[in-house]
Amino acid sequence: MARAAIPPGIRCIQAFSRDSWYRGFTLVLTFLFYSSYHLSRKPISIVKSELHKNCSGAGGHGNTSHHVNDTWCDWAPFDKPNYRMLFGALDNSFLIAYAIGMFFSGIFGERLPLRYYLTVGMLLSGLFTALFGLGFYWNIHSIWYYTIIQIANGLSQTTGWPAVVACVGNWFGKGKRGFIMGIWNSHTSVGNILGSLIAGIFVSSAWGLSFIVPGAIIAAMGIVCFLFLVEYPEDIGCTPPKHHDQKEQEPLLRHGSMEEIFTSPSDVTENGSIVCPGAHTERPSAISFFGALKIPGVVEFSLCLLFAKLVSYTFLFWLPLYISSVAHMNPKAAGDVSTLFDVGGILGGILAGIISDYTGGRATTCCVMLIIAAPMLFVYNYIGKNGLATIIGMLIFCGALVNGPYALITTAVAADLGTHQCLKGNAKALATVTAIIDGTGSIGAALGPLLAGLLSDWNSVFYMLITSDILACLLLSRLVYKEVRGWCGYPMRLRRFKEF
Repeated sequence: MARAAIPPGIRCIQAFSRDSWYRGFTLVLTFLFYSSYHLSRKPISIVKSELHKNCSGAGGHGNTSHHVNDTWCDWAPFDKPNYRMLFGALDNSFLIAYAIGMFFSGIFGERLPLRYYLTVGMLLSGLFTALFGLGFYWNIHSIWYYTIIQIANGLSQTTGWPAVVACVGNWFGKGKRGFIMGIWNSHTSVGNILGSLIAGIFVSSAWGLSFIVPGAIIAAMGIVCFLFLVEYPEDIGCTPPKHHDQKEQEPLLRHGSMEEIFTSPSDVTENGSIVCPGAHTERPSAISFFGALKIPGVVEFSLCLLFAKLVSYTFLFWLPLYISSVAHMNPKAAGDVSTLFDVGGILGGILAGIISDYTGGRATTCCVMLIIAAPMLFVYNYIGKNGLATIIGMLIFCGALVNGPYALITTAVAADLGTHQCLKGNAKALATVTAIIDGTGSIGAALGPLLAGLLSDWNSVFYMLITSDILACLLLSRLVYKEVRGWCGYPMRLRRFKEF
């Protein structure tokens, strides 16, 4: 009796090795984990326009005897003229706590099991997100309650980024890192989109659920993390990736590679090998904070991200309110339309990864996108309210240009620097390097929404964003210059290093 051929689906499964399946599984898991982090951050931007809105169109909600007051339908304490300052205070209580906590989070992440660290972080994030929403049902009107919840949530959320990047870095080598991480980094935009849509469902009826549901989702993902995440490939008998080998290192000193561009003369020894100050070469161990700062390129990209993230997070926290104000949309419609900015962010992150992989120019790719973004933000501010088609087009285009560099720096660049050649294959600097870069960026993320709340009009906000993009670009100018020289065939000469 003749046997049937192996089914096509099984043949497809067999075409991938056991290592490939586990790598793909880890990539999907970490994607879902960090999507849930961003999903739980987004509701505050959607709910703002409900906490303070135009009460003349609120119909019969609430006590009609208060209709003589223009703020009768607002949620105290956001019913006062200083409501934008209060929203800015909420944003910054989260973002400042996040920025400060991030510098310590990477240190903890390298010294604690990532599975436990992520699990606890997601459970706490879920708890504090839900507590913010419970203020609706408990009828809480104290700004201090919401501020304290935001501070606690900001600290809890710092567990996410260093841990997921370190985990992905443990499983993946350098091959096509920009493309892979460009796709993977879409979790940020996917989380923002889902958070906007979920919060938008409840915002006009019971805004408390706009926080409680995302809080439950991230807590559930924490349980999934505890059950399934594997930190190192060797823990389950898989082959660990090679971040560098000797064949790769030889041409690094002859051409304009990323390591060469980020390496200063004092980092190169007489025999041409590159050693980072403070790196441990005898056996893998966690690097110190100041040792990570000395890895070439960390400082430049950290400062660039400060301004790039300032722009991105100002949009994250204020875009729905801006759309609602200038385009006269209701809170749900404004929240739904604002997700197009994140759709553009997905496309921009993938495009930046592909271009930087092909050219080898991480810094140049970021710089070009930042240069184009500055005038596009100016154009968006003036024509972005002229009809739905214009709003859609400008949001997608600006989202790609704003989030592309941000995505590339926080993923592929951070992983490249965290597994820099000078570390001799020791990838245990990943969490600390990622935390330094993202922590510095988070200072900008805190400043952006704060300044947006203090500035008197939307034109001033956009001028601030354009200035930040230009400064981010300038901070990469040295690295861009060296990348361009490398492409033009100018070699790095070891004899020059001996002069120092």
